[in-house]
Amino acid sequence: MVRAISLEPGVGRISVLVADSTPLTSRLIADALKKDQGLAITTAEASTVVLTATTLKPDVTIVSEHLQGKPGKGFEVLRELRVAAPSIRTVMLLDSAERDLVIEAFRSGARGVFCRSDSLKMLTRCVHKVHDKQLWISSGQLEFLLKALAEAPATRIVDTRGTNLLSQREQDVVRWLAEGNTNREIARKLNLSENTVKNYLFHIFNKLGVSSRVEVIIYAASQRADGQ
Repeated sequence: MVRAISLEPGVGRISVLVADSTPLTSRLIADALKKDQGLAITTAEASTVVLTATTLKPDVTIVSEHLQGKPGKGFEVLRELRVAAPSIRTVMLLDSAERDLVIEAFRSGARGVFCRSDSLKMLTRCVHKVHDKQLWISSGQLEFLLKALAEAPATRIVDTRGTNLLSQREQDVVRWLAEGNTNREIARKLNLSENTVKNYLFHIFNKLGVSSRVEVIIYAASQRADGQ
């Protein structure tokens, strides 16, 4: 059962929910984050993360990949949160930055990936960046995603009802974007002007509710994970 705990974020404070693999490590992370007066922290038991998050509605939730003694359980939690509380921005806590784990984290809806080998001081920065609607992703992790998209079959980008969000031409732009092409290269491949490609990207950003090329790539990666 979820206890009725208010996050009490206060004016200008960011509410953060922490769910690590054990209660002890959750408290250690929470204590480290509490040093930042701009954050209001609480913890959740591994078995009640989704219920706690949907009840308390934190700004950011930090979830371990390993929950309830099960490797990969955190990915399931992220996918559930993406449906149940899409406004909550999530950070996946990984034991290591292995390629498959990083890809699965972003495919499951994470807006950032944080490894235990990194300094806890960096986790505070991660929370602030993710709350500010930015992504916490290294260049190496982005390369993992680009390669995964290049190797995967093409997909449609759709909403929850299966309706296409993008036109065919916009889909083409996303496909070449995911392969790491610049605007000029995309224009050449599609026989368009560079300005037209910029306009397409502007419309794609608006339709997907994103603000950067990297977010488009991650959006496409999550769609492919859903088997569209």
